[in-house]
Amino acid sequence: MAWRRPADQIAPAGDPPDDRAATSRRAFLKTLGAGAATMLALDVLETTTAVAGQAPAPVVTDPSPPLPDVGDPDLLLRMQADLRRALAKPAHLRRWVMAIDLRRCIGCHACTIACVAENKLPPGIVYRPVLEEEIGTYPNVSRRFLPRPCMQCENPPCVPVCPVGATYRRADGIVAMNYDQCIGCRYCVTACPYGARTFDFGHTYTEGTAAAAPAVLGRSGAEGYERATAHEYKQRRERRGEASPVGNVRKCHFCIHRIEAGMLPACVTTCVGRATYFGDAGDPDSLVAHVISRPNTMRLKEDLGTRPRVYYLL
Repeated sequence: MAWRRPADQIAPAGDPPDDRAATSRRAFLKTLGAGAATMLALDVLETTTAVAGQAPAPVVTDPSPPLPDVGDPDLLLRMQADLRRALAKPAHLRRWVMAIDLRRCIGCHACTIACVAENKLPPGIVYRPVLEEEIGTYPNVSRRFLPRPCMQCENPPCVPVCPVGATYRRADGIVAMNYDQCIGCRYCVTACPYGARTFDFGHTYTEGTAAAAPAVLGRSGAEGYERATAHEYKQRRERRGEASPVGNVRKCHFCIHRIEAGMLPACVTTCVGRATYFGDAGDPDSLVAHVISRPNTMRLKEDLGTRPRVYYLL
């Protein structure tokens, strides 16, 4: 038999239903709405207070390992400040030096590619190759990498052998080239004990490629890079026929055009491992001065008396 509500609990016909449950729900919703409005008002108040100049909420710190204690969160920024401080001095008081930490170099060749792109170098011309050496015996074999820019020697053997004075040492110590003076005899190439000089035969990357083809850029479209203006030595030069620097000897110059514009050399800024340091060794507060003062530094072929300005950290 079905259960029925007792007669005393049944509302008489015509009377309104019991609204106590509805009232309870309305009260709950009103309370919830008031709480939400209060939280929104507090959030707006906190934002307004922060804008007004009061201290904001603490920020979660980066859990990654701390950077070296060099007085700046990034080595590039530290070296950039050192560079601009050095530019305020007369040129003869600057002592540009590069240091390369071989423990950090991973052989990615990013510095080589950056140099090629920065100086619009043609095939066969590389200012900063990365030499590779395999060490150990199987199965314990590893590779060692050695970036080799121009050493910018204080006693450069390439300078006195030039019969026309096309290669010379600047007041700031950088060994530079005068393309308009160079006759292409290549005596300096032979004299350099580091193999840091190469001859520009005028080759291009588009030699032998099709002039045009369907769905292919072709030589005519790709030659724009070959003819792009280079800014070496703060000069504007385009590869046109046999005009300089075609037929000249070329070398690393520490990106003079960038240095004198207050920028670090391209190889320094591109190194993913921060393995390359650059700056004025004559400034005792510079980062590079601290780096080359360490006991684990060496220079290539020091016994030749060339006094190179590129240091290596072992």
